[in-house]
Amino acid sequence: MNKFIGVLLILVLAASCKNETEPIVKITTEYGDIKIRLYDKTPKHRDNFLKLVEEKFYDGLLFHRVINHFMIQGGDPTSKNAGPDVLLGEGDVDYRIDAEFVPEYFHKKGVLAAAREGDDTNPERKSSGAQFYIVQGNVYSPEQLENTVKSINERRKMALYGRLKNQYKNEFARLQEANDSEALDELSEKLTRECDSLFVNEELVLTEAQKQAYTTVGGTPHLDGQYTVYGEVIEGLDVLDKIAAVKTNSFDRPVEDVVIEEIRR
Repeated sequence: MNKFIGVLLILVLAASCKNETEPIVKITTEYGDIKIRLYDKTPKHRDNFLKLVEEKFYDGLLFHRVINHFMIQGGDPTSKNAGPDVLLGEGDVDYRIDAEFVPEYFHKKGVLAAAREGDDTNPERKSSGAQFYIVQGNVYSPEQLENTVKSINERRKMALYGRLKNQYKNEFARLQEANDSEALDELSEKLTRECDSLFVNEELVLTEAQKQAYTTVGGTPHLDGQYTVYGEVIEGLDVLDKIAAVKTNSFDRPVEDVVIEEIRR
């Protein structure tokens, strides 16, 4: 028993030391400071974020998209000194970052994740080079979470089927033009089998850690496996909540600008 306890203590201390080596950045806003630890297991995103911080890229930009009980998003370079009627969200640096999906990192409240373009134009799910978001989300009851996951998987499967069908659109059109119902049925069955096979990689199956987090601190499970998570808030969740609660316009931009005054290590 003593040997087991000793090993457990070593593992806990090792994990603690590892966390202490991961870089920490501080986002300063008029609502307070948010401290974020960047994960070492997502080195491309970590290093890119630190590079932009070192360049003072984010200083003066806005949290340009804010949705209460969902997330706050910033990093659009065109948001600096943007007029109140300017539509924001399309600005970025001139590169994207390869996805770094790590199963242990998921969309619980307070995580830092990379924004990106949709699957239609970005099937590899590469991340924006500059835009990021911090998750607020909702707390779910076990039953709500189960139903939510079911709905997520239904939507994901429909989206996957739609993408696959689009790949066969010319063949479908040719068979419909020929009025070949038998061949159309065969193609549809082939498409269904292919969708079922590929859906194994798309299906959301929650771990116990995810279930625990989403039923206690909350989060946004529908984003899991879709966007790269590369850090988490270690101080300032109250600041996140304050920003998420500000009044916004119909485009989710805060009516009163929420400025990222600076981000520093």
